[in-house]
Amino acid sequence: MSPLARWCHRHRLAVVLVWVGLLLALGAGVGAAGSAFGNSPTSQDTDSAKATALLQQASDSAAGKSGRVVWQLDGGKVTEPAAEKAMTGMLKGIADAPGVAVVTSPYAPVGKGQISKDGRTAYATVAFDQDVSDAQIDHVKELATEPETGSLRIALNGQAFTVNPEPNAVADALGIVLAFIVLLFVFRAVWVAALPIITAVIGVGTSAVTVMLLSHVITLSDTTLTLGSLIGLGVGIDYALFIVNRHRANLMAGVSVAESVAKSLNTSGRAVVFAGLTVVVALLGMLTLNVGIINGMAIGAAVTVVLTVLAAITLLPALLGMIGPRVLSRKERREMAGRTQPRSSSRTGVWGRWAERIQARPRTLGLVALAVLTALAFPTLSLRLGASDDGNLPTSSTNRQAYDMIADGFGPGFNGPLVLAVQAPTAADKAAEAKLVTALGKVDGVASANSAPMKDGQTVGVVSVVPTTSPQSEATSDLIHHLRDDVIPQAEQGTSMKVYVGGVTASNDDFASVLMSKLPIFVLVIAALGFLLLTIAFRSLLIPAVGALLNILSIGVAFGAIVVVFQYGFGAGLLGLGAAGPIESFVPILVVGIMFGLSMDYQVFLVSRMREEWAHTGDSHRAVRVGQAETGKVIVVAATIMVCVFGSFVFGGMRVISEFGVSLAVAVAVDALLIRMVVVPALMHLCGRANWWLPRRLDRALPNVSVEGPAEEFGHPVHAVREPETTGLAR
Repeated sequence: MSPLARWCHRHRLAVVLVWVGLLLALGAGVGAAGSAFGNSPTSQDTDSAKATALLQQASDSAAGKSGRVVWQLDGGKVTEPAAEKAMTGMLKGIADAPGVAVVTSPYAPVGKGQISKDGRTAYATVAFDQDVSDAQIDHVKELATEPETGSLRIALNGQAFTVNPEPNAVADALGIVLAFIVLLFVFRAVWVAALPIITAVIGVGTSAVTVMLLSHVITLSDTTLTLGSLIGLGVGIDYALFIVNRHRANLMAGVSVAESVAKSLNTSGRAVVFAGLTVVVALLGMLTLNVGIINGMAIGAAVTVVLTVLAAITLLPALLGMIGPRVLSRKERREMAGRTQPRSSSRTGVWGRWAERIQARPRTLGLVALAVLTALAFPTLSLRLGASDDGNLPTSSTNRQAYDMIADGFGPGFNGPLVLAVQAPTAADKAAEAKLVTALGKVDGVASANSAPMKDGQTVGVVSVVPTTSPQSEATSDLIHHLRDDVIPQAEQGTSMKVYVGGVTASNDDFASVLMSKLPIFVLVIAALGFLLLTIAFRSLLIPAVGALLNILSIGVAFGAIVVVFQYGFGAGLLGLGAAGPIESFVPILVVGIMFGLSMDYQVFLVSRMREEWAHTGDSHRAVRVGQAETGKVIVVAATIMVCVFGSFVFGGMRVISEFGVSLAVAVAVDALLIRMVVVPALMHLCGRANWWLPRRLDRALPNVSVEGPAEEFGHPVHAVREPETTGLAR
């Protein structure tokens, strides 16, 4: 990569202008075309998907969005004259408002079931026209809350009134500011702190507008941008930092700026490209799941990683050429001016002493670290997937208040009824449907079951089943399976009737089941791909195997963190994340892909430096010790930056993104401090020369890819162990 580095250094102004021009041009394209984000269907083969398709086919309604206005009277009943007069007037105003199609009032005969048994809670449904505008919906919200008093509480929920939190730009800014502070504190040089951030921001900015334009071509979720920023800022700053750190070391050793840029890109730059490749492979591996929403997120995140890598290997060399020796602190420049000989590359300090301690006690320290990691990953065993709803929002949210009022007045299951689509083409089938409704009302866990009257010629019926438990309850999931496996098949016997359980609650449960069944296979596929890439890179079987297994352990820690915070609810209230509940179904899949790629990054940067030293000396223990000592500081600083970036997204106001932030921040910290700085070097010391063993036939079959740079650049031949000379387990 030296020619690329020299070219970018020589034409540095042109390179910078090209990047700025590209960003402005793509931004202009977004300004003209906008974006077209949207969610694709999750699955077409589930029971709930079949129910949805049947209900859509049978429905003749042209109504658009709908929502609920819920009210509760403290110390009285909603049928009292004063309360009824106030709410009836409000509902009439809503019915006359532009964009409203139908209002179903609990005070009318058709809405008699919309008042709770204790009389304290009631709700009205508001159906909007298909072409209703956001402004018209906002006007209805204002009308709905006008009668509210100290004793009469009013709240809104439902599809039309759901408030989706917007991505919080403060989260991005907070992560960047924290990253700058960390870099400035560690390196004491403004340009060392600024350059990685400038590179990452331009890379992420370019990828953001690219993804917006890409949304016109493929289906991308509206969370793709936020997820891309989360990943792109973390890896972008880290990738640039690794190159800058190597560049600084070269300058301190007396190398000229131009030559240092070339050498840095030919060593750390190679590692950056390879590390970025592992992240992209892990992300695109999600396409094997063939789930629309995940496919879009994976493609968007992969585009972000590719562009941040391109910025690191083209824009950064140009910026380094512009800055020159000012990438060093004033103190370091004065030291260089006063030296007559280049400084030795040997390192001491905290990480040098820590590497020596790991070499001295690999078994003890390795076992302690593994015990801690196992304890942190243990909560993963109780991981339960699902979907968040209004019940997980903070209590200050009107959607959450309406959810709680409904649960209090009508029962928790009323917030997530099951909708059964019944194919009943014959009179006998219609009679069987009536018997099914009666049977459903007697099932344990069912609060009520009602069917809508079927019109003449109609062959698809609708049965509403209200569970006794909340939509997110495990008991509700058990009820869905009981209906499908036992109750419905018994009712279908001897008839041509077909019944499918649908509704939002059942759809979420099906989606979770589909993804959970694919998760083990996905982990194995990603682990196999990572093993293959590391085998090619390091000409070793043991290092990739250890790396793959430890990556799975770091993923377990990530899962354990979100289970404790979001499923158990520990600390969720303090972070403003709402009530405890199941983990969003697609989060673990994305965490696997992202975390596997990030873990590989640290493994590549750590082991590439070890192999570089192995190429110098052929001494495995020295290679492990020196590699750890020289990369320890930058790996920990890079991990700290990622923790700052990921952690800042926890406060962004979006539960899904907060789940990513918590899981990735905890996993990255643990991965860098315990796995890469303790477990990996400890195991490599125990294995000795076996670390670098590769069968001759496999060595000849694999392509030659040098992550750490060509051996001749170091002035020594590469020492390779083709056949094990010992057991490899003795120190």
